[in-house]
Amino acid sequence: MTVLIKILQFVLSLSIIVLIHEFGHFVFAKLFKTRVEKFYLFFDPWFSIFKFRKGETEYGIGWLPLGGYVKIAGMIDESMDTEQMKQPVQPWEFRAKTSWQRLAIMTAGVVFNFLSALLIYVLVLFAWGETYLPTSNVKFGIVTDSVGYKMGLRNGDKILTVDNQYIDNFMRITPDILLNSRKSIQVDRNGEKINIPITAEYIPLMLKGKMQMEPRTPFGPYTVSGFAKESPAKNAGMQAGDELLGLNGIQFSWYDEFQKYLADNKKGPVNVNVLRKGEKVDLSVTPTAAGILGIYSSRSLDKIFELKTINYGFFQSIPAGIRKGFKTIGDYLKQFKLIFSRHTKAYESLGGFITIGSIFPGVWDWQSFWNLTAFLSIILAVMNLLPIPGLDGGHVMFLLFEVVTGKKPSDKFLEYAQIVGMVILFALLIIANGNDILRLLRK
Repeated sequence: MTVLIKILQFVLSLSIIVLIHEFGHFVFAKLFKTRVEKFYLFFDPWFSIFKFRKGETEYGIGWLPLGGYVKIAGMIDESMDTEQMKQPVQPWEFRAKTSWQRLAIMTAGVVFNFLSALLIYVLVLFAWGETYLPTSNVKFGIVTDSVGYKMGLRNGDKILTVDNQYIDNFMRITPDILLNSRKSIQVDRNGEKINIPITAEYIPLMLKGKMQMEPRTPFGPYTVSGFAKESPAKNAGMQAGDELLGLNGIQFSWYDEFQKYLADNKKGPVNVNVLRKGEKVDLSVTPTAAGILGIYSSRSLDKIFELKTINYGFFQSIPAGIRKGFKTIGDYLKQFKLIFSRHTKAYESLGGFITIGSIFPGVWDWQSFWNLTAFLSIILAVMNLLPIPGLDGGHVMFLLFEVVTGKKPSDKFLEYAQIVGMVILFALLIIANGNDILRLLRK
């Protein structure tokens, strides 16, 4: 059910941002009296799921969920309709319009995606406000892993600053390090301020999520609220509502200590000490090969830490949403520097549909849904601006060449460029989704 909810959210989000993007092209084409022959959500090679015609335009839903398109008369696009280009130029065609009109039509989809993202952020802030964990409220310090230990971090370290700059939102610390090439972390360790250098070797590991830096949480109280699909604890007789006391008679102060003890004793069995309806019960459990019991607790960050919530009135949400949108755009543009760097190897972290779909929560949460939809709308806009034939950026590149030089590229050149661009796009699609498949096979 969790996977189905993720898929439904992803498909709905993709549908919304694709429709907005194509609607931008549609509106400006109509504004300049250019004929739009098709307006499709998803692609329709050979057949479509649904279609109808109104006026000069056929509207429909394709079966291949890789985006969508509007087919504009007199334009070489992904439909590769070259026969139309052999006919005499008609006044309603794209190629009959001035260069600045064609430029407006081609950039309209990207503009609509950017504007819709800003609007969504405004409305989300107005409806739900903004809740986050302040760095100063991570009162028990952090928990890290072997990579963090090699870098110099220790469990219980309290993050003070990054490059001597305070970051208010704790969850923004790792992205800030990656996107802004930070060189050091300052921590409080048992009352002593220590400077931890961030050397280049750790950046690729952080990009791959191999360095843990999360808020440290106390072990108890830990009440079992559910079980994983593979749950040795449930098989051994553990019940929902049991309070976990310890393992082999050992009580833990911190949850990471409990996890480490399980990992060290995963060959088991271990005696799991629980409190059930006021009585102490011992259960003999052999952990999984990964060293887990397969249990869940309903504890959440807001029950352990003091979160900060900023509420916005309608007029306050407008500048706040716009600022958030532009910051998101800026952060995403910075990621390209990482992707094309041979030192970070960020290209290995590129993901396709599985990766994108997995970022949606396993339960339907409208706040998360709209935040992610705004983010994906920005991604679509930025990706479409890349100067690759087949994308809006490719068309814009040739139009700018025409504006600057006064010379229009031939239809034959544009046709070949479109083919090359589509080959590049399919290659990128294969690489991104291939990374997804490889990650699944390695699990």
